[in-house]
Amino acid sequence: MLRWGVRYAWLMLAPMILSTSSIAEEPAAPAARLPPVTVAKPVSKVVRDWDEYSGHFEAVQTVEIRARVSGFVDAIHFKDGQFVEAGDPLFTIDPRPFEIAVESARAEIARAEAQVTLAASEVKRATPLLRSSAISEREFTQRNANLSVSEAQLQVAKAALKEAELNLAWTIVKAPIKGRISDRKVDIGNLIVGGNSGTNTLLTTIVSLDPIHFVFDLSESDYLRFVRLAKPGQRQASRGVDLPVRLRLADELDYVHEGKVDFLDNRLNPRSGTLRGRAVFANANELFSPGTFARLRLYADEREVLLVPDSAIVSDQMQKLVLVVGDGDVIRAAPVELGKISDGMRIVLSGLTTADDVVIDSLANPMVRPGIKVAPQPAASEVGQ
Repeated sequence: MLRWGVRYAWLMLAPMILSTSSIAEEPAAPAARLPPVTVAKPVSKVVRDWDEYSGHFEAVQTVEIRARVSGFVDAIHFKDGQFVEAGDPLFTIDPRPFEIAVESARAEIARAEAQVTLAASEVKRATPLLRSSAISEREFTQRNANLSVSEAQLQVAKAALKEAELNLAWTIVKAPIKGRISDRKVDIGNLIVGGNSGTNTLLTTIVSLDPIHFVFDLSESDYLRFVRLAKPGQRQASRGVDLPVRLRLADELDYVHEGKVDFLDNRLNPRSGTLRGRAVFANANELFSPGTFARLRLYADEREVLLVPDSAIVSDQMQKLVLVVGDGDVIRAAPVELGKISDGMRIVLSGLTTADDVVIDSLANPMVRPGIKVAPQPAASEVGQ
């Protein structure tokens, strides 16, 4: 019985002994491979900051064409919407009543000149008679007064002739400025009311196109920033005037049109808390039209900033982070404050230095996270190139 018990125990322990020896003979497993990441240092660059505003175009000059005399429209000398030069005839008002008035004024001048001649001869004849006491001094004074009255009446007649000639000239309504004309508001044969009253008839309007104004509103905070920066050596001009601006239209992607600020209002609107600004643009090809809306970039300042690719930015709820390879090739998260896009890269306002190794492919490596060790690999080229 003892022999069979020893044999049974040996049979039960043998597999365990063989298994233990086989494990001891297996080679050790290789160490885990570190995840590779592409790193590059932030780009330091001086960038120009631009503030963006919405606004609309306004004509530099806008004129409502109204007649200075009343009458019937005889002719219209333009086509609706055409370009006109200053001095071009636009409307002709029936000139016949005004021609008659000119002839009447000339006749009145002739009559007044005859009166002056007669009164002057009376004074001339009375002069020797006064010396011989043939006439009284009172009569001589009366004749001199008649001469003065006749001369005054002649001056009134000449003034009336000038007025009649001026009214006759005003029967041809001319363009006061160069620009594009609107459609006519009256047709041939209509009676229009002229003069300086508020009831005179509107005939059409003209707007100038080159140059053209762009009107926009600055916020109170932007205005205060401009004023504080308007110190000698820090701004190109006081209060932002003459600063360069760029503009893009609704169908454009880039700000390709260049102009400059030529006016800032003298007070802020107390209701909206904004200040009205105005820029001027050349418009030789008449691309800009009054009333058109556009976006404007106003030069703010120049400063040195750091730039990284957008692919290096990760989000942690409401916070923006950049993964940086720190001591011992361990990933750490650097909270950053971001700015606008410049040359296809993101401006980093704070949180990084030029010595940091930024993981630029963090979005492509979702397993790379803070606290793990990585194998950093320099980028094939400089960031942004």
